[in-house]
Amino acid sequence: MQKAIPFMQIRGGSSKGLFFNALDLPIDEDLRNKVILAAMEGVGLGDKRQIDGLGGANSLTSKVAIVSRSTNKNADLDYLFIQVVLGKGVVSTVQNCGNILAGVLPFAIESGMIKANNPTTAARINMINTGGICEVIVQTPDFEVEYAGNASVDGVLGTAAPIVCNYLDIEGSTCGALLPTGNIIDIVDGIELTCIDNGMPLVVMRATDFGITGYESKEELDNNEELKTRIENIRLAVGQKMNLGDVNNQTIPKMCLISPAKNGGSINTRMFIPHVCHEAIGVLAAISVATCSLLPHSIASGIANFSDENKLLSIEHPAGEMSISINYSFENDKLIIKKSGLIRTARLLSRGEVFIPKSVWI
Repeated sequence: MQKAIPFMQIRGGSSKGLFFNALDLPIDEDLRNKVILAAMEGVGLGDKRQIDGLGGANSLTSKVAIVSRSTNKNADLDYLFIQVVLGKGVVSTVQNCGNILAGVLPFAIESGMIKANNPTTAARINMINTGGICEVIVQTPDFEVEYAGNASVDGVLGTAAPIVCNYLDIEGSTCGALLPTGNIIDIVDGIELTCIDNGMPLVVMRATDFGITGYESKEELDNNEELKTRIENIRLAVGQKMNLGDVNNQTIPKMCLISPAKNGGSINTRMFIPHVCHEAIGVLAAISVATCSLLPHSIASGIANFSDENKLLSIEHPAGEMSISINYSFENDKLIIKKSGLIRTARLLSRGEVFIPKSVWI
């Protein structure tokens, strides 16, 4: 009465999700999405608690990766990210997820899709959602994935083996341009902002323009209904300007409030994803914030602080910080992004079969 489908559950960065081999899922996209929803939420679609499925009832734990050998001649693996939208009974594929991406190569090795080398294994991952390639390096001593190590990721307790992620060609990957509105500064609802897309469509705004400091806790911001309503109104208004169309039912663009760093970093952030404050910050969102910080005359000018010598930007967030390395140059006063890199960690949590009710297939 139920169909069993192999899966692995992997924590990637400060997120976790279910990982599937594309060959184990239906080819038809609508049926595939129904299967994903059943796996995560069960038969009670739209249940924010996800009691009848394997989802974690949180946007950071309601994620899925579908992995296969790549059909792209420049890549080894194809990676499709799926966000299950809590309480909606729908999935979204319009964005990418850099945290979940950190688990893609470990999954491919554990499932036999990629053969491990010694002491490290590298692969180029084609990010289907938005395009672009991420070069990933995993620790594999004795030809096995090593999960233990000394690397730390704020938002995750303990330490683990480092996973190097170098993002290539992600500028304007969703919106079509690094500055999708064509402007460095736009004004919406009386608020100055910068719209930017270097891997994640983002609207960057000064926290003080909303009458807050930007150092409030996630809980304080989640309880500030007036603030959230105003941010959402701006998000809906700016979606068309960013070439995203009607974003009412989309999870992008993300909305970011910035302020000066307090703990020695480059800039402080509070990220809305988009209707609640992120407990930390997403990988690709952090890359877009870092990129905004490099842009002369952007909304981050006079707020961001960084050393041009090492080109390392520390993005502070509610759970700590994330360090982003950007290889860039200016050509005819235009910012050219060559590579954006960072360290993540991952851990295989479980593997087995998820059972999908027969009714889903009818």
